[in-house]
Parts: sequence; structure tokens; C-alpha cells
Amino acid sequence: MFLRLAEQHRKFVQDLVMNLQALATVLERQGYLASCYTCGGQMNSASFMVSLGENHLIRFLVSDYGITWTEMRDDRELMKLEGAEAIQQLQELANLMVYRGTTSVCAMTPKLVQRV
Repeated sequence: MFLRLAEQHRKFVQDLVMNLQALATVLERQGYLASCYTCGGQMNSASFMVSLGENHLIRFLVSDYGITWTEMRDDRELMKLEGAEAIQQLQELANLMVYRGTTSVCAMTPKLVQRV
């Protein structure tokens, strides 16, 4: 049972890393400074960052050790989430990109800072 769970976790992390890479590409195409770095070719960890303007930075880290979402403004940490909450916040960012056609992300980013 534990070997199966370990394999499922590895695949989950790999899927998350691939989605982070895709999100970084979409954000770059929309004019945001975004990056997603991985270590090695196994895709078992990633560092995703995006600047939403006005010294507003999102950092999302994923590895076998955990998942964290950190939101900063003016070099001060506004919010830090881990695990499922971090993934939910990442989904909100992705959803904002889908609806960006009518409203800019910078105008909507206060919705990201719900738990300050």
C-alpha cells in the first residue's frame, strides 16, 4: 500500500510541476514576469514565481517535502499557505488568467489576499 501511495505522490508532484510550467508560459505571453524552474529532468520539484506589478510577487514551491504559496508586497510577506490551501490559491490565480480578457489581474489581485 505504501509503495502505491509513494508512486501516486510522485506522479502528483510531476503533474503539478508540468502545470506550473504551463501557467508560467501563459503568464509570460500575457506580459507578466513569470518563471518556473525545475531541478533535473525528473520534475520532482519546482520554483514558480510571478510578478503581478507594483512590487507584488507570488512564489509557489513544490517538492517531495511540501507545497507552499507565498505572497509578498514591497518585500513583506502577506500570506503563506501550505498543502491543499496553497494549491487552491494557485487555482484562483489560474482562474484570474482565464477571465483576464475583461479585467486586468492587477485590478483583481486584492481577491488573492483574502487571509492576511
